[in-house]
Amino acid sequence: MSDRLSLTLRNHVSEIRRLVDEVERFGHQAGLPDDVTFRLTLALDEIVSNVIRHGLDPGSTQVVLVRLAIADGIVTATVIDDGRPFDPREAPPPNLDVPIEERTPGGLGVHLVKATMDDMIYSREGGQNVLTIRKSIESRDEPA
Repeated sequence: MSDRLSLTLRNHVSEIRRLVDEVERFGHQAGLPDDVTFRLTLALDEIVSNVIRHGLDPGSTQVVLVRLAIADGIVTATVIDDGRPFDPREAPPPNLDVPIEERTPGGLGVHLVKATMDDMIYSREGGQNVLTIRKSIESRDEPA
């Protein structure tokens, strides 16, 4: 059982499939509950997709580093990139009361990450975005 994973992803949307596969494999090998693996995969898919689509320069050789670790009953994922500064905690929540065709684009992915993770920490260090998300391994959504 491995309790750590480190991935370096190229600046290309095709890398999202590899990310999803590796996170699912990590969750299975680490014995994470299915719901925790699903939430982690969903959150990282959203985060890395946004970095590649909106934070990095198209066609550049920039990369996205994703690190996962399990300790003390918590799975932690850190996403590091050298794209444009962006603190997702400051993104306004989407207006979910408006019909979808009338909504302003953007914000739903960040909302999903906030809703599926227990914690989100952002910093800008040495010209890089460092986003850390955490999720308790104990499933809180299933009846005891």
